Amino acid sequence: MQSPQVNMDMQMAWRNVWRNPRRTWLTVGAICFACMVLIFMLSFQFGSYETMINSSVKINTGHLQVQAAGYFDKKNMRRVINDPKPVMQMISAIKQVEAMTVRANTFSLVSSEDRTYGAMIVGIDPAHEPEVSTLKQLIRKGEFLPEKTGSDRALIGSLLARNLKVVIGDELTILGQGKDGSVAASIVTICGIFKSGIDGFDRNTLHIPIKTFQAVYFMDAAVHEIVINANSLHDVAAVKKEIINGLKNIPEGKKLVVMDWDELVPGLTQAIRIDLISGIIFWFLLVLVVAFSILNTFLMAIFERTREFGVMMAIGTTPQRLVKLLLYESNFMTIVGVGLGIIIGCGITGLFQVYGIDMSGASEMLKQYGISGRIYPRLSLITAFAGPVLVWIITIAVAFYPAMKIKKLQPIEAMTHV
Repeated sequence: MQSPQVNMDMQMAWRNVWRNPRRTWLTVGAICFACMVLIFMLSFQFGSYETMINSSVKINTGHLQVQAAGYFDKKNMRRVINDPKPVMQMISAIKQVEAMTVRANTFSLVSSEDRTYGAMIVGIDPAHEPEVSTLKQLIRKGEFLPEKTGSDRALIGSLLARNLKVVIGDELTILGQGKDGSVAASIVTICGIFKSGIDGFDRNTLHIPIKTFQAVYFMDAAVHEIVINANSLHDVAAVKKEIINGLKNIPEGKKLVVMDWDELVPGLTQAIRIDLISGIIFWFLLVLVVAFSILNTFLMAIFERTREFGVMMAIGTTPQRLVKLLLYESNFMTIVGVGLGIIIGCGITGLFQVYGIDMSGASEMLKQYGISGRIYPRLSLITAFAGPVLVWIITIAVAFYPAMKIKKLQPIEAMTHV
């Protein structure tokens, strides 16, 4: 239970806060604005990271992949999963797995009537690929691969189609090396042209049905990747752990590895870290501006109230009590500013969380990770309170300096202060 003196000091501090409403509201406004911006920026950044990761992995890599050991570092045609069925049966039993598919990849020459380019030939399962990736949604002309076995249709990236000067219905000749070292050749007909916004992917990739790939490159039933999507990013670590444990019970499992999106797209993590560092610098500068605003406010308050403090000390008020009084005042202003900032910041962020922010004119860096639509901020306890708590700590710490100057005041000098 608080003592009568504490209650009196708090009442006096609250009354003093509103003695100069204009100055108080300017200070509260600065704190409120800082909290509001920090809440929105933190939520926007975390939301953009989640969007960036999901957009990137669902275009190509998936959340997780099972591969032969060493295949990721060196795309050797012979490093394959010889029998993917037992592995897929084990993975399908994991509750957090949303979908999976198989792929095979190799580099080959692709020729049209006019030009020849090197390209990555990707064998995909037309029935299950749309469950894992957004490839089907990225088709801008034509249609997706038919599900029938033995189809000679192909999907081509928009930039590769432009370089080869081909359109829907044109034929392409593929020439490469089979898994057994023999010459692999085939003729495919373009049925769809896709555009992901990722230049490297659109310039270098040609997709054909997995059965066609296995026949042309003498793969039998082997594949290079089992691509897996978890229910959410938060489930990736748990799914990875279960797959690793499950591979121990499969004969071929000792030769296989499990890689998550962080390992599959290392550049994505680096981009997020760089953006996070720049965000931290901005937050620090913003809080610094607010801190100097608080410091200036309290220095001015002490300067204007020096005679008042002198009179109070002359009638017996101790310097320690005056310091406590000023700290109460700073706490009240900070609490009001932080409270308003949290309410307004969460309200604005919640609105954008529902409707999103249009990123159709996204920068080149965002386009490289497939972000060209809307980004939805993600409001959470961390984003809602981390910034305001930091502002509260900094403002209270800054208020100590002007408050401590009262200890140096002498009653007679303070009362004659002009």
